[in-house]
Amino acid sequence: MNTRVMLVDDHKMFRDGLRGLINAEPGMEVVGEAVDGRQAIEVARRLAPDVVVMDISMPGMNGIEALRHLIRERPAVKVIMLSMYSSGPLVKSVLAAGAAGYVLKGSDFAELASTIRRACGLQDC
Repeated sequence: MNTRVMLVDDHKMFRDGLRGLINAEPGMEVVGEAVDGRQAIEVARRLAPDVVVMDISMPGMNGIEALRHLIRERPAVKVIMLSMYSSGPLVKSVLAAGAAGYVLKGSDFAELASTIRRACGLQDC
């Protein structure tokens, strides 16, 4: 069974690229997408993904706020945050809020794929 991944980012081209890379990765499939935190919560309720890969900086409800909602409503979901910012305090606050991982947008895709696998290794997903 594939790991069900949901993408959340306000940039369509970025989501399109990630979707192609994740769908080409053995054992992973993108099952849904959202453009901001509010939509992410709605889509996650409907689709019940195993992993949500979400940008921190989005208009409306940002990724950190959405992260808190998602893990409160669906404690089993693993949320991996994406960001351009490598600030230690930001990373620590995101992980303290319940994120299963933090990946810089400038990283290689292999790092994201590995982070998804590690997050899912903590439980069946």
